[in-house]
Amino acid sequence: MSSDSWNVGWARDEKGRIKGVRAPGHSVRRCVYVDFLDTGPAIAQTLRTQVSRAKGVKRISNLSIRDLVLHEGRVIGAVGTNAGDGRHVAIAAKAVILAAGGLTRIFQRNSASLNMTGDSYAMALRAGAELVDMEFPQFFPIGHLAPRLVGMDPIMWDPFRYKLGGRLLNGNMEEFLERYGLNDGGVYSAPRDVTAYAIVKENEAGRGSPSGGAYLSFMHVPEPELREAFGPAIELLARNGIDLAKRCVEVAPIAHYHMGGIRVNSQMQSGVPGLYAAGEAVGGANGANRLSGNALPEALVFGERAGRFAAIEVKESELVWSEAAAAPALAVLRDVDQRAQSSDGAVAQTAQLWTDLQQLMWKKVGLSRTEQSLSEALVRLRQMRAEFPSLTLGSGSAYNMTIEEWFELRSALQVAEAITLAALNRNESRGAHQRLDHPETQADYERTQVLRLDGDAITSRWIPLVRDAIGLQSNASEMN
Repeated sequence: MSSDSWNVGWARDEKGRIKGVRAPGHSVRRCVYVDFLDTGPAIAQTLRTQVSRAKGVKRISNLSIRDLVLHEGRVIGAVGTNAGDGRHVAIAAKAVILAAGGLTRIFQRNSASLNMTGDSYAMALRAGAELVDMEFPQFFPIGHLAPRLVGMDPIMWDPFRYKLGGRLLNGNMEEFLERYGLNDGGVYSAPRDVTAYAIVKENEAGRGSPSGGAYLSFMHVPEPELREAFGPAIELLARNGIDLAKRCVEVAPIAHYHMGGIRVNSQMQSGVPGLYAAGEAVGGANGANRLSGNALPEALVFGERAGRFAAIEVKESELVWSEAAAAPALAVLRDVDQRAQSSDGAVAQTAQLWTDLQQLMWKKVGLSRTEQSLSEALVRLRQMRAEFPSLTLGSGSAYNMTIEEWFELRSALQVAEAITLAALNRNESRGAHQRLDHPETQADYERTQVLRLDGDAITSRWIPLVRDAIGLQSNASEMN
């Protein structure tokens, strides 16, 4: 197979070779792209096309998976809800791959799609799997802040910064990253964690931009180069009142990715037989700080491995289904439906709890953490988890978004507690985890934190960090 036989449309140089760029934190040009705004969508569209052509693949729309079903310690399928008519659906499966992405929507400022609420992590926990590195959500340093930007990705600025040399300036119009040990001037490849930290510290020192971030300036770049690099995006920016040749934009850290996730071995298999994970659902591959450009390769490589090894297991297994095993999960679905039907037009409470959760996580468990802020957050999160089962829902079954929000909150509150507990236990600063009360990196914490459910409580333990193997292999060494 050639390097572009599926017609992804990789950008190429004048000799027809796929172009590579050096992204922030990298030492060489190893990141390839379609164009600087549409690489992810282009890959996704290509994969959708290939799936539609594949024989034996059944695609199902409007189905929200709520829980996994286990029988004698093994995953045997899942239950969910058809959004179109509210019907409950049970699916028997010899193997299940969790690939529902991350959790960054639980933070007030985020770049996530609406479904990034931690469902993969929470379903894995409830099934008995372990999570690793949950204290390490990644905050993208230059998420758009001001002026208002409609219809465009808030994290769009990163590739243009390192391609065109966008200057990051404080409120005094000074480049400032060198103050934090970064040689960024003219290079524009500073790692994300330190850049985000530097922007926060400049604001604490009173040197932030008016909206509480930093300025990103392309005004030194000739306008023809701007138009060539940004292409049609220049016109979209103009509709938002932004002329990059004449003004700066304001940027600030924004929750973007999660380095933690489901603990798997090198075959993407969790500690629960029959349960695999792929993409951002997987933890342990990035340590404390993910490099720019790694997310798409993770989705492709982990997805291929999870699919390949799950298929091997499927060939060697018999299909087992148990109505009794599925009954508890289906009972939860029926109970929520019944409460929605009996709501009698009362005002739904799910949206307000979502807002409260996002604000709490941003203020108390965001980029800068302390023992006090984390302890306060943990207390409030446990109160929320006790309150949310009885939230008032909107009436109806078909396309009832308050039912969807209720199930999303169930997952989000669980993973929010996992992040907070893990961050409270790590008394140091490392990568994306910054403790203001423990600013130094400590050798004693060169180890991996593992979380699991014990009844309804999330428990934590530490395992050694193996230096002569990748994180996934070190995790595999102690898998049950």
